[in-house]
Amino acid sequence: MEASVAIQLLPESLDSNEIIRVVDKVIAYIKSTGLSYFVGPCETAIEGDFDKLFDVLKECHRIAIQAGTPGVSSYIKVTYHPKGEVLTIAKKVTKHHK
Repeated sequence: MEASVAIQLLPESLDSNEIIRVVDKVIAYIKSTGLSYFVGPCETAIEGDFDKLFDVLKECHRIAIQAGTPGVSSYIKVTYHPKGEVLTIAKKVTKHHK
């Protein structure tokens, strides 16, 4: 694995239930990619090929718009090591979830 990303997607809406509905659609898409991921309370981390991850990030925004939000903002963090030396999600968080 050469990269990991974290995305906090922020759909435009004043209704918290609507925000959750749109975010749930995006998370369902992330699950469908087959990539390793971890859903946290403020962001979702995803691991994999650098180019594939950026395709997924773009599609997350498209999914949010298709779900009915008029606009979407996001905070994205990227770790990239072309030789595959990225710390995995499991190494970062497993000890905290036992």
